[in-house]
Amino acid sequence: MEESEQELRHAFDRLPAPASLKRKIMARRRGAAQQLSFPLFAWRGLAASIVSVSLCILAALVIYGDYQWREAEQRRKGEEARRQVLLALRITNHALDHMNKQFAANGRAHHE
Repeated sequence: MEESEQELRHAFDRLPAPASLKRKIMARRRGAAQQLSFPLFAWRGLAASIVSVSLCILAALVIYGDYQWREAEQRRKGEEARRQVLLALRITNHALDHMNKQFAANGRAHHE
């Protein structure tokens, strides 16, 4: 048992850190700080998101505008058809009145 205890104690003995360890850690911290102060990829992601959202809004506005234009066009066509029907009814009414007057005149002429 003594041998395994000694191996275990030896494994837990403090060893001095390599001389380059502090330099490497500090270099990594500076690199991390520089990345945090100018997150280029974060700005690119944000810009891409803004462009994507803008394009979606633009597409929605175009689709909505097209819908509104088609609806207005249908309304205009419907109103034009209504005007044509009313004109046709007035012409028909005028023709029927004229024919009724002629029938009435012919009927009076036969009775006399």
